[in-house]
Amino acid sequence: MPSKIKERAKSSFYDAIVIGSGANGLSAAITLAQAGMSVLIVEGQSTIGGACRSLPLTLPGFTHDICSSVYPLGVGSPFFRTLPLESHGLKWIHPDLPFAHPFEDGKAVLFHRSIEETADALGLDSRAYKRLFFGLNPNWDEIGPLLLKPPHLLRYPFGLAHFGMKALMSASVLAERKFKTKEARALLIGVAAHSALRMDAPASAAFGLVLSAAGHLVGWPFPEGGAQSLTNALLSYFLSLGGEILVDAAVESIADLPQSQLIMCDLTPRQLLKIAGGRLPGFYKHQLQRFRYGPGSFKMDWALDAPVPWKNEDVSRAGTVHIGGTLEEIAHAEAQVVQGEHPERPYVLLAQTSLFDKQRSPEGKHTLWGYCHVPNGSAFDMTERIEQQIERVAPGFGKIVLSRSVLSPRKMEEMNANHIGGDINGGALSLGQLFARPSLRAIPYSTPVPGLYLCSSSTPPGGGVHGMPGYYAAQCAMHNWR
Repeated sequence: MPSKIKERAKSSFYDAIVIGSGANGLSAAITLAQAGMSVLIVEGQSTIGGACRSLPLTLPGFTHDICSSVYPLGVGSPFFRTLPLESHGLKWIHPDLPFAHPFEDGKAVLFHRSIEETADALGLDSRAYKRLFFGLNPNWDEIGPLLLKPPHLLRYPFGLAHFGMKALMSASVLAERKFKTKEARALLIGVAAHSALRMDAPASAAFGLVLSAAGHLVGWPFPEGGAQSLTNALLSYFLSLGGEILVDAAVESIADLPQSQLIMCDLTPRQLLKIAGGRLPGFYKHQLQRFRYGPGSFKMDWALDAPVPWKNEDVSRAGTVHIGGTLEEIAHAEAQVVQGEHPERPYVLLAQTSLFDKQRSPEGKHTLWGYCHVPNGSAFDMTERIEQQIERVAPGFGKIVLSRSVLSPRKMEEMNANHIGGDINGGALSLGQLFARPSLRAIPYSTPVPGLYLCSSSTPPGGGVHGMPGYYAAQCAMHNWR
């Protein structure tokens, strides 16, 4: 038993203990502390934040986000928006363009905050694009809480009649039905592919619609100084409420924890089984054992001697870049991953935050963040294939690389135990696991053990840095506790 937990367990009692300091764990802890409860966060790593951390992975002076980096759902989180995070050091940076999608021939489709500007560059698909996205409520304060609400609390998917039926479609079918040009189809499919689903899978369209809507309404910003800045602001606010935290304190069993009324677990089902399996009834353990994890991520970070030399200079205006070509090419690559294969031409996500945030790198130098999807737990080195994809739209890229960091799926899991096999979404985002996440229960956050709750991205509304699973789980726990 870790000595820090052992010493604390001898003499302390808390209303609630939160295992894990990711965005969801911190959100649960803040929600409970706001209600006047005494709360302790227990974190196994020496640094806090889970998937929302920054570290010097390459050369001195270069700051890299080890997992997540760009936060459309963070800036739009209904919970985060109620918190005084700016007073605790958080500053959001909005790039000129939320994202861009370059092609090998030098063309690029650009996503603007404005629906009109985005649509006007889509030619034949201009009217169709406007119809699709103007059909949504233009007020994020109304639409955001619906998009990030657990599906079981809505009377129809996502709580939006215009949105719901389209969200249940596959991304490929929606793109082909709505758009005629390769540019418009690629723009939508590039966003939908964040889900790590097959693009012909039911409900894969939902991710393209939600993230695109967020891009138009609140943007795709990132925290100044790195992802760690968001975590630090959340922690600072939590501590101001009287909360406590222990780091370097991995939990091997819930029996080792100090006494408390509530235990909130920012963990995936596999970890919950490990630390609490002896207390869970057989039927529930069986449900958790059936929970499926999604594809892994092969993560890379680069220290660069200059900005990326894009064929199309407008791509340098975008914070995020999707590389993968046409709808057909991206759909083929993502299908290969789900089938257990490693694409020759993977779909690659990049973030070039140092173009807009001077705190990320030494003067005149730059960072680049990126990853592609691979089969869960893969040990295959995708470095060459990722860099070849970048070279196709930015020839000469290899010449400006000063240093690179590679995080395989296994290394990703070592750095964050919630990333099982490199799955950064807390479990496959299939249609079934959107509505039964992590199991089929009326209240998905509760377990059959009184006072024990899950509050991770393995619960609704799922992956993304927005804190809503933690918030909803804490609300559920307090309702039952009282």
